[in-house]
Amino acid sequence: MKRTLMSTISLSLLAACASAAEPDTTATAATPAAAPRSGIDLRTIDPAVRPQDDFFLYLNGNWLKNTAIPPDKSSWGEFAILREQILPQLRGLIEARQQDKNTKPGSEGRKIADLYASFMDEVHIESMGLRPLAGELSRIQSIRDKKGLPGLIARLDKLGVGTPYSVYVGLDARDPTRYAAAIGQSGLGLPDRDYYLDEKYAKVLAQYRSHIEKTLALAGGKNAAASAEAVVALETALAKAQWNRVELRDPVKRYNKMAIAALAELAPAYDWKHALAAAGVATKTDEVIVDQPGYLKEFNGVLERTELASWQRYFEWQLLRKVSPYLSKPFAELNFAFYGKVLSGASEQLPRWQRGVAVVEFALGDALGKLYVAEYFPPERKARMEGLVANLMAAYRDSIATLDWMGPETREAAQAKLASFRAKIGYPGKWRDYAPLAIVPGDLVGNVLRAANAANARMIARLGRPIDKEEWGMSPQTVNAYYHAELNEVVFPAAILQPPFFDAGADDAVNYGAIGAVIGHEISHGFDDKGSQYDGSGMLRDWWSPADRAAFQSRAGQLERQYGAYQPLPGHYLNGALTLGENIADNAGLAIAYKAYQLSLAGQPAPVIDGFSGAQRFYMGFAQIWRVKMRDAQMMIQVQNGPHSPGQFRANGSLVNQPGFHAAFGTQPGDRMYRAPEQRVLIW
Repeated sequence: MKRTLMSTISLSLLAACASAAEPDTTATAATPAAAPRSGIDLRTIDPAVRPQDDFFLYLNGNWLKNTAIPPDKSSWGEFAILREQILPQLRGLIEARQQDKNTKPGSEGRKIADLYASFMDEVHIESMGLRPLAGELSRIQSIRDKKGLPGLIARLDKLGVGTPYSVYVGLDARDPTRYAAAIGQSGLGLPDRDYYLDEKYAKVLAQYRSHIEKTLALAGGKNAAASAEAVVALETALAKAQWNRVELRDPVKRYNKMAIAALAELAPAYDWKHALAAAGVATKTDEVIVDQPGYLKEFNGVLERTELASWQRYFEWQLLRKVSPYLSKPFAELNFAFYGKVLSGASEQLPRWQRGVAVVEFALGDALGKLYVAEYFPPERKARMEGLVANLMAAYRDSIATLDWMGPETREAAQAKLASFRAKIGYPGKWRDYAPLAIVPGDLVGNVLRAANAANARMIARLGRPIDKEEWGMSPQTVNAYYHAELNEVVFPAAILQPPFFDAGADDAVNYGAIGAVIGHEISHGFDDKGSQYDGSGMLRDWWSPADRAAFQSRAGQLERQYGAYQPLPGHYLNGALTLGENIADNAGLAIAYKAYQLSLAGQPAPVIDGFSGAQRFYMGFAQIWRVKMRDAQMMIQVQNGPHSPGQFRANGSLVNQPGFHAAFGTQPGDRMYRAPEQRVLIW
């Protein structure tokens, strides 16, 4: 069936994905066919803006003028709006488990109900104060010398608490048939190292120091101001040693496999054997991949220079930072005052029930997802998505075959990689087992920490086992999608297959521009600056000819410079290197989706709907999914840390490179969206 769908690119999107569960709209003499909808909300268009000058503002201008960001949000756009629509559905599923008297003790339904209830019971939470943390705080305070730090760090890392490094298990990039243990830099309470080192974030850093002081004081700590100063000094020392986010994108640079015994050469003052044994790794493997060897060397120096009391205050703070949202109101509000208001710009907390749903998703995401797909994702939707993916894959295959900058050997390897892609759609074929996770009624903090520990145990248990290719990295109710390089797979959770990304009642054009471009985007990650370093088996190796790699990098460099010139806020330019992978995927995904749309027409003209041609509606469908407003504080985080460009630049930045866009809207020299053909960056 899949092979047939991949070969039927000439079928229209809706015809290829038709569902027997939908009403039959076939035209007859008695019942004429209804005219297709465009799928474009014409009310959002600002007629005062020419599409040739600013397409994002033209299509979304009235929406931007008339829409306010909700006070409990740091940004507001189509992803958030769809998420907001899904949340009441999830709440209903949770509350149904609470009301079901037949829900058995120990079952997933009972765990969902009890966890949610433990978050919603504010009276009990207030009565507990800081008591839920007494054991962990005592463990930190009871350490008598630095020899106790390896065991403490291993325990806190398992609980999801910030520590100077993190131990994790994933596929071995040089041998994706096995799992490998790895060590990565970690341990900062601010979003990125530059918040500690760049003068433009000095005000935020001062507010962070104040926040730590208030939190430690609220927890009963003495000399909270001095403790906060010590914590910030320690984190700053760690930040100085860390790579920036662009360096962390380099999979070759991050792959440093060594024997566990060799870690002593990097950090001789630290007992790595004890640390990794406590983490559960040393008993399963004698080697580890170190993301950044230089960081471990610097960690060794920070360890030696920093007195034990400062380390204790640091771990107390990191523990409080982790659990403050689940403690009494003073802690939760103090946490929001900094992380919600200062960092993100929101003025109100999310409603408590929404935060409760988030807790359930964190701990029991698949269990809730199983209920979600049973209620809100009928099987025929999965068939629709399979048809869409097949159409986009066929278009990609055709595009690779006709690239003018790629030689035959690299082209053959690229086609082989594309042919080995796997698409996961809707929900996993095998659901996660939550039997090991104990959810105790009324023990919110304990439940959260046990959930983190169970997730860590499940991850560590991969070592030595066969690769689980059925595992998902997102729950079905997540409004997103992803590409996994080592598995060479694209994954599309159920929640994204609905308007505005896919509208079953709309004409083909807008769907190809929206969900089609999303599919193309994820496929393109296999061929972006990072994904292109992995072959079809998921192995990290160079499968390019030198000339073809140089040609690719030249085009990627043009894209890096293009986006690096965008300035979302005064003095804050996009990092073209950090966002390069997503920008390549946006541009290539849109180009491939347009090719798929053209092929779907089978040589027939597209209808004109609402006064717009099919090509125009295609690009409108793409631009409307990136409709978003963002507070300045959140925009700063996005620009500094985010691999994605903000919505305006994802839309306009991609469109200016598309020949089809310029033809559809008749751009001319002098128009702000116009870019001469020789300046358009075309990669895939």
